Amino acid sequence: MRIRFIEPLWVRLPMRRPMHMAGVDVGVADNVLVRIVADSGETGWGEAASAPTMTGETPEGMVAAVRHLAPFLTGMHAEDFEALDREMSRRLHGNPGARAAIDIALLDLVARHRNVPVHALLGPVKRTRVPVLWMLGTGALEGDVAEARQKRDAGCVAFKVKVGVAGPREDAVRTLAICEAVGDGCLVSADANQGFGVEQAIAYVHAVAGSTLAFLEQPVAAEDLPGMVAVAAASRLPVGADEGLHGVDDIRRHHAAGAAAGGSLKTIKFGGVRAVFRAGLVCEELGMRVNLACKVAESSVAAAAVMHLAAALPGLAWGVSLSNQYLTEDLVSDPVTVVAGHARVPEGPGLGVTVDEDRVRALRR
Repeated sequence: MRIRFIEPLWVRLPMRRPMHMAGVDVGVADNVLVRIVADSGETGWGEAASAPTMTGETPEGMVAAVRHLAPFLTGMHAEDFEALDREMSRRLHGNPGARAAIDIALLDLVARHRNVPVHALLGPVKRTRVPVLWMLGTGALEGDVAEARQKRDAGCVAFKVKVGVAGPREDAVRTLAICEAVGDGCLVSADANQGFGVEQAIAYVHAVAGSTLAFLEQPVAAEDLPGMVAVAAASRLPVGADEGLHGVDDIRRHHAAGAAAGGSLKTIKFGGVRAVFRAGLVCEELGMRVNLACKVAESSVAAAAVMHLAAALPGLAWGVSLSNQYLTEDLVSDPVTVVAGHARVPEGPGLGVTVDEDRVRALRR
């Protein structure tokens, strides 16, 4: 089965409400879909969110990157992943989001051709249902606490609090109130998105000491490894890395320095599903905890890819973050859904979701 053509499609996806994060309010998602058609007539779909401050990619640049790579990949065997990886690396440096969308589309195509789910291309099934972290990012204490209680009552058992938005004291008060509101038995994490300075982050972890908070994600700037080390050393609370992890070398560097007890793995940072799977195996080897995450906000195409990773990875102690649930409209007719705080791995061949091409056309830029 050879690749006949590759097409990038820029879509703009409105969110139900803005998500308040350190340094930015996200109210709409600019994502790039990739459609790969084989000479057999079969089609595979992939998706990646643009993330200029995380991967350095804009949607315009991602479309250009896919178009640049397409002629070199056309005619190659779709199932020869190693050769395709080498060709992409030879023809274009970086651009992990664009490569992730291509990688997901290739896996979807090949798995559909073999009539197996994507996770069968990765390894044995470890789980078919996972708790999904609900993001709390209204920016207001009362709003976040009320939402946390509502979601807990609906069965949600995992939460991610967006901090680094106000000062460490205000963020700590909001975090403690959320921990108290949801009670024991729930996984509550905090994500600063690089929003703290080192002293602010240390003040925050001291202020939430003794609470049920499970971990703090990326408290300081991605490039500030000494700062991550300082926060981790000052805290009994486990510290995780996100924006600081873009490959296996970054994982090993954070582990060796004592900078992180775990990390958030995203396809757009590592360049695809297979790269994240390898990174997850390294985390398991090093005893580091894993959170799998979509970028805010990706549709069920990317969400399905993450769920297939969740099915196959050995360790998933820090849960899964999906973001299609925050969109006003998904791009598939059978979206990945969260029921009672949990999502099931899609069944059927490929990603297990069906792209609605009419919706794609309506939302295309």
